[in-house]
Amino acid sequence: MSRTPFTVPDLTGRRAVVTGASDGIGLGIARRLAAAGAEVVLPVRNPRKGEAAISAIREQVPGAAVSLRELDLSSLASIAALGAAMRAEDRPIHLLINNAGVMTPPGRQTTVDGFELQWGTNHLGHVALVAQLLPLLRAGRGRVTSQLSIAARAGSIDWDDLNAERSYDGMRAYRRSKIAFGLFALELDRRSRAGGWGITSNASHPGIAPSNLLMARPELGRAEAVRGRKVIGFLSRHGILAGTVESAGLPALYAATSPQARSGHFYGPQGIGGLGGPPGEQKSWPTLRSIDEAERVWQVSQEMTGVSFPATTPPVAPRA
Repeated sequence: MSRTPFTVPDLTGRRAVVTGASDGIGLGIARRLAAAGAEVVLPVRNPRKGEAAISAIREQVPGAAVSLRELDLSSLASIAALGAAMRAEDRPIHLLINNAGVMTPPGRQTTVDGFELQWGTNHLGHVALVAQLLPLLRAGRGRVTSQLSIAARAGSIDWDDLNAERSYDGMRAYRRSKIAFGLFALELDRRSRAGGWGITSNASHPGIAPSNLLMARPELGRAEAVRGRKVIGFLSRHGILAGTVESAGLPALYAATSPQARSGHFYGPQGIGGLGGPPGEQKSWPTLRSIDEAERVWQVSQEMTGVSFPATTPPVAPRA
């Protein structure tokens, strides 16, 4: 499999915010942005892990402009506090990479606001974050890149049970959160173009790699690694189908920074099955193509989070 690296363009003078960058794929993304000259802000839930991430970045990128902010994506109050703090700084944001996520708790858990944990963190938390940072994104004519999962190429949104209160299955709930988030990402671009907000939005997925999402997570009630983690690790080490943790961040980097990356489009690994390989544009999955579902996600997400975006009436048009 080709391991051709993607060269991030010069980002001197650009400010980037990356969620989920205290380890794993997100840390690799933040490091590459810092190496390209961007000022990188890492909103993290765990300050200790955040400090370790900054040390790791500066070890490889001496003099990197990187800083921490406090953020818990499972708390709307925490998201609002971060938004208020960053708006008070009054500095434009040029790149926002929504990379953080939680995956498949074996039992149903909820956020502090009462949402099913994956729905509330992976999807609603990022929706609220984009709304909170929207003035700064508009000031920077920013690009928002939202990280999905290959799991989202199948499944559907259960509109009658968004919080998995009637029936909970960890993978089904994970898929639901990522499908909704992908629909939101593409609808955000459509609304921005209709309303003249000046921002662009696209989506990416990392393929398959032995990331920390697959590891044992006692705080989620998962005492052992996700089934198949050892196989993915073996394939990754031998360059067979799967990517590495480092290469898995390249589609998001490409979508966020490449001059060839287009707004409203979808990016992922170009290898067999989209599991690994160099980054590039790909056709969006069927789960992400319904404009009606995207508009429904847009409205329901605002109602559930209490955030609001400027009113727009985007034209009905087919998506690529």
